[in-house]
Amino acid sequence: MSGQRILEPPQELWRAGARELAHGVVERLSVARQALAEVGQFLVEIESRGPMELFGHGSTAGWFAETARITPNEARDTVTRALAVNESRNLDGTPVPAFAPIAGAAAAEGDLGHQQLDPILAVLKKIPADASADDRTGAEQILVTLARHAGPQEISNVGAELLAHLDPDGNEPKDEDLKPPSREVHLHKRDDGWWRLNGLLDPEFGARANALFETWGQRRPVDEDGNRDPRTPGERNGDALFDAIHYAMTNDKAPTLSGDRTTVVVTIPLETLTSGLGAACVDGVAQITARHARMLACDAKIIPALLGSESEPLDIGRAARSVTPAQRRALNLRDHGCAFPGCRRRPKHCEAHHVLPWGQFGDTDLNNLCLLCRYHHMVIHGQSGWKVQITNGRPEFIPPQYLDPLQTPRRNHR
Repeated sequence: MSGQRILEPPQELWRAGARELAHGVVERLSVARQALAEVGQFLVEIESRGPMELFGHGSTAGWFAETARITPNEARDTVTRALAVNESRNLDGTPVPAFAPIAGAAAAEGDLGHQQLDPILAVLKKIPADASADDRTGAEQILVTLARHAGPQEISNVGAELLAHLDPDGNEPKDEDLKPPSREVHLHKRDDGWWRLNGLLDPEFGARANALFETWGQRRPVDEDGNRDPRTPGERNGDALFDAIHYAMTNDKAPTLSGDRTTVVVTIPLETLTSGLGAACVDGVAQITARHARMLACDAKIIPALLGSESEPLDIGRAARSVTPAQRRALNLRDHGCAFPGCRRRPKHCEAHHVLPWGQFGDTDLNNLCLLCRYHHMVIHGQSGWKVQITNGRPEFIPPQYLDPLQTPRRNHR
């Protein structure tokens, strides 16, 4: 067991700056996790010798519940977790190797708590019995490395992909023959620029639309700060419909209009695009903010009509600025979906983002592009403090200082 680290809090916390406060929390979390790991080692030793022999108690978990003044379930989970990550002994003295020794070592260092250990152990227990020892060890190493800077949900997501790799699913079911459709949809533009959508869907189309909303309109996972998705069901469905239409418009097999794919023209003065202050015009009618226009300018199927100070056209969407189908395929292969850390959105739900904005003379090449879902595209273009850069050919994201005082770059470990 490592020695205890005693950290004295500052005498006057109200004088501490943001960096000092953040470091204080991180340091004390590490000390608390290390202490809990050492408690687990004590519990394993008690279990090895026998709680009845030591304390006259029927179980280690029961004794620990009374001693720590916690619930029996919490005590049982703590003992089970400790036995899984620490080497122990049977009552006859024969050694029992740890089920997850790599995770146990990281916990002893103060890097992992039960919030990370539990999803790791859950994944390892689901690995097929016929998997090789190397596969099992490799999976544990991947999860522990990820868990040092990721939350439970991301660990579970990556674990699910590891399990799918170790135990692939069967063949996908074949599509059934489709019946002739009978449906209608009406779209009306209001005076304020918004559009009203209504219609009547046949049973098949309705089922497909409902499945789309359930899949694409899922709640976003709780982030590392504990914030939940604030959108109502109707708002999530609206975002899902937007994503579906966006995917249809940017699909290589989409139908064309006068020899070109469906496009939206955004008109914006050069000064407005560069400064991000002001408004832009969509298709010559509706207005959007300059920040929204800059986000749209990242996408391949948006044609920015750039105007000079006298409203003269300076450039009308040259191909060199747009992401080509080949570039899009390369982005799909490289990023596998939204590149933002922890996001699971697939490539078909993502947009191409210029790391250095086009309005600031950013090139349209793989070293200046990454895939982002619409939500995280808005995060990067907003005031969140997150920054993105390309390092060694891969996108990585720099968190704001309040989230990580050291601003250590993060990647999506899909």
